[in-house]
Amino acid sequence: MLELAILGFLADGPLHGYQLRSRIGHLSGHTRPVSDGSLYPGITRLVNSGLLDRRTEPGASAAQRHTLTLTTAGHTELLRRLRDADGPDITDSTRYFTILAFLSHLPDTADQHAVLRRRLAFLRQPASFFHDGEHPLRAEDTADPYRRGMLTIARATSHAEQSWLRETLN
Repeated sequence: MLELAILGFLADGPLHGYQLRSRIGHLSGHTRPVSDGSLYPGITRLVNSGLLDRRTEPGASAAQRHTLTLTTAGHTELLRRLRDADGPDITDSTRYFTILAFLSHLPDTADQHAVLRRRLAFLRQPASFFHDGEHPLRAEDTADPYRRGMLTIARATSHAEQSWLRETLN
């Protein structure tokens, strides 16, 4: 997802590494901060793959800065990753939110809606953090107040998201 976030933010316009790190950090939140040790190797992989251009320019002080831009191949790859989002990109909330953050870059509404339909199909499946044998445990089925809280919050979140998806797809 790091590479998708890099491609997505650079589709919005050129950025320096520090600016990119900050934007990715805000997107992923405090639960998954991006480190220099993962960001800069990711940038290097994308540059070496021809998906990004890196241009050196003078910095505010003596240090040079590298401006990153998306290449045509990078834009094509971003669109492919968005269009083909499936599996964990749909089922894992953090990964899905990264897809959602850049989905408007897909020019075809039908492609956007296909991704949203995959998410909606996933959310419609019965799910739970806990199971009683083979059956998902519902909030009202547990006496544990913390598990009940988890299940209640998850159900409310799922209902809200499904409502938004149905509204967006209509």
